Amino acid sequence: MFLRPALALLAALLLASPVAAESEEDVYARIESIHGNADGFFEVFSLLQDAVMFGDPVTWGQYAFFPLVVNANGETYDVLEEQDLADNFDMLVSSDTQQAFLNQDVADLIVTSEGVGVGNGAVWISNVCLDDDCAATQWGIIAINN
Repeated sequence: MFLRPALALLAALLLASPVAAESEEDVYARIESIHGNADGFFEVFSLLQDAVMFGDPVTWGQYAFFPLVVNANGETYDVLEEQDLADNFDMLVSSDTQQAFLNQDVADLIVTSEGVGVGNGAVWISNVCLDDDCAATQWGIIAINN
């Protein structure tokens, strides 16, 4: 009689335990299956990390789609061009967001049909169609949420 409730409690605890994080290979495969060109994502991701590390906001502008919606300082900004992002980078991309981007573990990236979230969704990167039939695509920043 006592064994049955104990087994039920054990089963409930096992079912409630958190799911292990995905591996880097799993994340790569999810990006590839949902968006295609996972190599392209990781190339842009690496370039943007380097840009933060070396204080290069121009690169962020080169890999952003405009107008770019940026939520920062309790405000929403429509950044219209590369130079606007570069000139106002430290205000538009908070130091916390920059650190989160630098410290991002690939296994913890958020992968949805909308794109890939970095820094727990602080920066969203997507593979955007450049023509009507989506034969040409490019990875780039589609939103920043500080």
